[in-house]
Amino acid sequence: MGDAAAGRTVRKFLAAIRVGDVCHGTVAAVSRSEISVILDGFTAQPLGTVWPLDGSWRRRFADVAVVGQRITGEVTAVDLDVGRVRLSTAATENPELWAFLKRLRRGELLVGTVAAIERFGVFVALDEGPEHPVYPGVGFITYPELSWRRFEAASDVVEVGQRVSCEFLQFDTWNGEARLSLRAMQPDPFLAFAEGIVVGQRLSGRVTKLVPFGVFVQVADGLEGLVHLSELSSVPVAAPEDVVQIGDQLTVVVTDIDLERRRLSLSRRQA
Repeated sequence: MGDAAAGRTVRKFLAAIRVGDVCHGTVAAVSRSEISVILDGFTAQPLGTVWPLDGSWRRRFADVAVVGQRITGEVTAVDLDVGRVRLSTAATENPELWAFLKRLRRGELLVGTVAAIERFGVFVALDEGPEHPVYPGVGFITYPELSWRRFEAASDVVEVGQRVSCEFLQFDTWNGEARLSLRAMQPDPFLAFAEGIVVGQRLSGRVTKLVPFGVFVQVADGLEGLVHLSELSSVPVAAPEDVVQIGDQLTVVVTDIDLERRRLSLSRRQA
């Protein structure tokens, strides 16, 4: 069979497979980066692949499978151009948890208890659904989704044992988590503040942070704007600390309001 004909045969076979289907097959090869699987119904070549983060939530990837082993995985992606089906054996290893997470819809309200605070985010034990086989909670909040306001540590926003209501964002298939947003439950203070100001308006605020490219000035409770280095003085300056210090009160002028990126640009020079 020629390459073109073989390619058409592969595409025809894969076209019948849908995300969410459960496929069975035999492991053809194992490496550190993937497990190749010969799918039942197509023995000519391996079309299934399991990536390390799709292998298992309980075991190391090296222990998931060996050559010749029968394997079952849920389809997470079908690539007709490459001729591959991406499988998750973690899904079939934890069917109850996977089914629960698949049912969730973006914007849905989930309630739970803060189970652990880590340097990379906060785990939430949800009131509904099964427990996670590895982590202290099925729900997970990344730092940016904890609060609209800037904070130094997650413990400034939540504490272990605290009850929280969050908005569901997405199903993290790699870790078997429900990605959540706590800040989505509160109105965005930036948008409310931006509605009351215009470009060219004078504001007063306190310098909260010095960075190589300028300074941040707090112009309202929990709201900061950036004064770029070029806007700090009417004469060129090499570093922000040459003209201001943290805690200084400044009068500034609004030069730009970026609603999409939630950024407020200010100028001390124009004030």
